[in-house]
Amino acid sequence: MCGIVGFTGPSDPAIIRAMCRTITHRGPDDEGYFDHPQVSLGMRRLAIVDLSGGRQPIANEDGSVVTVFNGEIYNHAEMRRSLEESGHTFATHHSDTETIVHAYEQHEDLWPEKTRTNGMFGLAIWDQTRQRLLLYRDRMGKKPLYWAPIPSGIAFASEIKSLLKHPEVSTEWDFQALYHYFGLKNVSAPRTAYRQIRQLQPGHYLVWTPGGGLEAPRPYWSLDFSPGGCAPPSEDEAAAHILNLLTDSVRLRMDCDVSYGAYLSGGMDSSAVASLMARFQSKPVKTFCLGYADLEGGQQAGKSQDILFSRMMAKRLGTDHHEHIITAHDFLSGFQGVMEAFDEPFSGTVSTYFLSEYMRRHITVAVSGDGADELFGSYLAHRLAFPVQAWLGLKARGITRFEDLNSAQRDSLTPFSNPEQLAFLDRVAVPSLAGWRAGLDVFSHAERRALLDPEFLDAAGQEVGRNPYEAIERDLTAHDALNRSLETDQRELLPNQVLPFVDRLSMAHSIEVRCPFLDHRIVEYVNRLPGSYKIQGTSTKHILRKALVGLLPPELINRPKEGFVQPVYTWMRGPLKAFAVEAMNSLPPTLVKRETVDRLLAGFMAGDQSLNAKAWSLVCFASWQGHTK
Repeated sequence: MCGIVGFTGPSDPAIIRAMCRTITHRGPDDEGYFDHPQVSLGMRRLAIVDLSGGRQPIANEDGSVVTVFNGEIYNHAEMRRSLEESGHTFATHHSDTETIVHAYEQHEDLWPEKTRTNGMFGLAIWDQTRQRLLLYRDRMGKKPLYWAPIPSGIAFASEIKSLLKHPEVSTEWDFQALYHYFGLKNVSAPRTAYRQIRQLQPGHYLVWTPGGGLEAPRPYWSLDFSPGGCAPPSEDEAAAHILNLLTDSVRLRMDCDVSYGAYLSGGMDSSAVASLMARFQSKPVKTFCLGYADLEGGQQAGKSQDILFSRMMAKRLGTDHHEHIITAHDFLSGFQGVMEAFDEPFSGTVSTYFLSEYMRRHITVAVSGDGADELFGSYLAHRLAFPVQAWLGLKARGITRFEDLNSAQRDSLTPFSNPEQLAFLDRVAVPSLAGWRAGLDVFSHAERRALLDPEFLDAAGQEVGRNPYEAIERDLTAHDALNRSLETDQRELLPNQVLPFVDRLSMAHSIEVRCPFLDHRIVEYVNRLPGSYKIQGTSTKHILRKALVGLLPPELINRPKEGFVQPVYTWMRGPLKAFAVEAMNSLPPTLVKRETVDRLLAGFMAGDQSLNAKAWSLVCFASWQGHTK
């Protein structure tokens, strides 16, 4: 695991080293450079595999193909055997990085698919013979890779902060991208918070040549929810295959030459991963859970159940279990570090930062349950999918009141089948997926117009009022309502919010996180299953629960999802009130309308729960913009 940087044009050791220094946290163990008249490459290494032989940059036999690589290739041993059979000679004992240069040499641009490379990566390849620089990002977007055009071609880096060290990369904000932060909690690829900087999208690669310049990024892999013309397997067959795939995925992700462990939040996903890890080693698995010391009701009342269930699973599995309990003061002490890790405004989950900081005292690699929600269906947007469709159908038949519903019709609306929930469903439900998904935004477009200063809105231009889900909806491959919502999240929420907090907040403490559920074999299989296998009534992640029967105890399989989040809303009304007020008051009038922020702040402090996410969004934006000054 590493951080990588580079640029085209004349060599400048001072620039490439300054870019590398900003991401020492991604690679505290080593650094390496490749200087060429047309391209400079740099890397910081977190040594995980082949500790002595895997130093980067790494080249092929004659030095004509060179790579710097951030990530892990889990099936590198299998790839190495195949490449050796094709005549390639390896210089290292078992470096996964070295398989990349030989795979490219053998299979050219589409090597990740032709070799079925199983891993997470952001990487660069310099092909000296063909005078080409290529950038690649893994299929699901687990590892980041940013780039920016410069007069001599292109600069790239694992994090935005590195690119901003290049003197030819502008620090000018992209107000069009920032406008959508207030709806989504994040800035979405390929755009970033900076006008010149772009993020390579998942499953894509980009090519630059001295003569041809930058080519448009193109996909080597894409999400596919189409059933493929075959009848789906039975639920029992699907559940058995999912468990087999997950078991092998966990096994592959335990291949490393350093200490490792697992997140164990007390939920089904992390418990399944830890349980499978315990099958593959004789000594106890190191497991870690986060808790909160000073909760008195409020947003996360009941979160103590996480600790209880994680203890139950730790005892059942005989793990070497660790708990890290934080307070509001701990959260405040680490908050600036959290925001600096992202380089952009971000108001999603940030609790990973605090647990990763503690875990680094014990391990270097952590295996997690991330990705299961976006595959199998868990969030509000997933639970809404079938009920929205059913309610729109009922309304088309003239049924518009709860009193008019018969029992079967009420069942079709589960879990929105009581008067209060039906009122919410009716407010959300519109015919297009893009329409009702936008209805879940933190700030609606009308609220953004009331919040943001006219100069901000003018700079955002044509993006004001635009629904970003419309472009996603046009490209969906899924057919049924739930799978269309899941595909939407795999295109937007997963790569732009979930995986960034997994990567940035763990790598801030030099922890590598591996996500078995996002093995591309699992993704491809599960995405082609009917949505009816994934949510049934009140049972979310239905087919996964079925797959885990026998692996996990029934009380955990049937436990309602709590979510791996922090109690920040409660804290901002209590011990962090001064912090929240100061942050929102620091927002300059050139960005926001002061009277709107003051009204929101007053309502939030008075206990209006509907303003929770809005207040947190403003606090996080204030922290980011203050840091950029």
